[in-house]
Amino acid sequence: MMSAAHQSEYLEGEGFIVEVIRTNRRKSADIRVEEGAVSIVVPANTPPEKIDQLLASKRRWIKEKIALQQELNPASTKHYVSGEAFSYLGRNYRLKVEQGNYSPVKLINGRLLVTIPQGNDQPHMVRNALVRWYKRQAEQKLQGKVERFSSLVGVEPAGVGIKTFKSRWGSCTAKGKLEFNWQVMMAPNRMVDYVVIHELCHLIRHDHSPEFWREMARVMPDYQQCREWLRDNALKLSF
Repeated sequence: MMSAAHQSEYLEGEGFIVEVIRTNRRKSADIRVEEGAVSIVVPANTPPEKIDQLLASKRRWIKEKIALQQELNPASTKHYVSGEAFSYLGRNYRLKVEQGNYSPVKLINGRLLVTIPQGNDQPHMVRNALVRWYKRQAEQKLQGKVERFSSLVGVEPAGVGIKTFKSRWGSCTAKGKLEFNWQVMMAPNRMVDYVVIHELCHLIRHDHSPEFWREMARVMPDYQQCREWLRDNALKLSF
């Protein structure tokens, strides 16, 4: 997860937006393309000219990576245009797309406001902006829930991370780190609680034995309803 010490800024590429993340934790640059969204992590004092040079040298690789990830994304019914509804913690919010210099998504007056440059790649850029926003919400909300429920479960995880999973809501690594699928943020709040408690209970039992489910029932008596809801609605919680 990104700590509060990180600072983000954004650059407009050729058909994509680059998130620049400055940190004192790195001594070299690292370019990443995840879910078609581009980011570059650099030492805090890296000059803008150096960042431009790095991106220019990797532009072809970035575009190839974006194209590949777009091909791998499951077909979506979304068009990423104003008026479409996107769920956040179980409530639908209407998308509003405005033209202008790129700005991170804002939730204002019940609308998800996206500001991006005009161009043929606009739907792709809108999707990337939304993915970034959901991941940021996941980082904040899930960390808070892990801290809240850890004492109830009686465990202490080694860390919390946000990932993209194809067919699961979360995982617990052998080292005790919890990893969550950012798309769970589309589910109602209680379902998110279930996913967090589920992974915390895996720190006690790494299987789905009767003992594991007894731990779940101890902390969350209504876990079965949440489990069934997520199973029945999983396909709706996607882009």
